[in-house]
Amino acid sequence: MIKIISNNKKAFHDYEILEKVEAGLVLVGTEVKALRAGSVRMSEAYVWPVGGELFLQNMFIPEYKQGNINNHVPTRDRKLLIKKREAERLMAKVKEKGLNIVPLKIYFKNSWVKIELGLGKGKKLYDKRDSLRKKEMDRDKERALRDRS
Repeated sequence: MIKIISNNKKAFHDYEILEKVEAGLVLVGTEVKALRAGSVRMSEAYVWPVGGELFLQNMFIPEYKQGNINNHVPTRDRKLLIKKREAERLMAKVKEKGLNIVPLKIYFKNSWVKIELGLGKGKKLYDKRDSLRKKEMDRDKERALRDRS
């Protein structure tokens, strides 16, 4: 059973996603409770390798309102739980091809918090305009078919 907490729409706008990977997150208790409340901001988040491991940086999970003095730091670095071979493969692609690893969505899978990462290539301004134009044309086609029916 999957319950989506948040999608990163900005990632799909700024990057052309070539590959998707699922990973776990190392979280503290108050972070999980804040996620269950549905509050997270991942538009500026990115993945960075540190010492052969991948860390999610700059993802904002607000403090849990009912938490005490042991509440978490909202923008701390969070370790990703991913197989070593998979992490090495992703880091090699990032180094050799100039790609980025961006978080796409965060969700609960059964009782575990998972994050979907995308290996993405940055879009140029004209690529963004083309994708917006294509999306608008598809929307107009759908409207025309719906109105015709």
